[in-house]
Amino acid sequence: MTPSIRHFGPFLILPSLLIGSAALAQEAPPPPPARPTIFDRDYLTVGAGAAYGPGYEGSDSYVVYPVAGFLGRIGGFTISPRPAGLAIDLIRDPRDARVSFTAGPVGRLRFDRSRQIRDPAVAALGQLDTAIEIGGNVGISINRITNPYDSLSFGVDMRWDVNGAHRGRVIVPTISFLSPVSRAAGVALTVTAEHVDDNYANYYFGVTPAGRARSGLPVYDAHSGFKNASATLICAYDLNGDLTDGGFVLVAGLSYSRLLGNFATSPIVSLRGAKDQLISAVGLAYTF
Repeated sequence: MTPSIRHFGPFLILPSLLIGSAALAQEAPPPPPARPTIFDRDYLTVGAGAAYGPGYEGSDSYVVYPVAGFLGRIGGFTISPRPAGLAIDLIRDPRDARVSFTAGPVGRLRFDRSRQIRDPAVAALGQLDTAIEIGGNVGISINRITNPYDSLSFGVDMRWDVNGAHRGRVIVPTISFLSPVSRAAGVALTVTAEHVDDNYANYYFGVTPAGRARSGLPVYDAHSGFKNASATLICAYDLNGDLTDGGFVLVAGLSYSRLLGNFATSPIVSLRGAKDQLISAVGLAYTF
């Protein structure tokens, strides 16, 4: 018997942390398995790994950086990862639900251009503050579409910066399909986008007259809209051959993202960076 979607705790953690596949955090409860598993009770998954990608969004300079995080279920509430953050699902769906729902708070950190700026012109614009984005998430999952254990999920995060960095709003719609391919392995495909307001747009992609004097880049006024669209493919393999019993899981992912509209034409991107962004990641997770 192939493992159920409920047994993918290790599979979910590093992809969401490394690449930002937010919808993978939405659990889809299937029918009870034939034998007890570690996911039938409260559990915790911790993971760490490394990613290789742009030093900041829009950069054409690639860097290696470490990542780490956790997910789990405590007292019946699911804790799910976000890129440098997490979400908490406050809805307790029946385990055999064909359609399940998620809703609850969500938060993340955003480190763009706060470090690892290798382009001298962009560096001359100055380092940016770390944003702390807080908000909410809602989602719905349709379970058992092509087999008894797969799931198609739709979700939306809405977050606001509360740390006085970009001072803006971010909306992140996500669609993901998750399915096991054996008891030991699973795959997921996620498509997502980010819509941002004027404050966010100008903070990360605008160039002020003072910035022009320091960097030589032309003045640019960025405005709200869909900032990017991305697709992510993720694979996971349990090192003892069974995703249902906890232990170590190897996780790898590849994500392609493209900046859109006035974000792609910002001089930070069009003159000093690239609108096409690729991130690869690999890591190890452990569930107990």
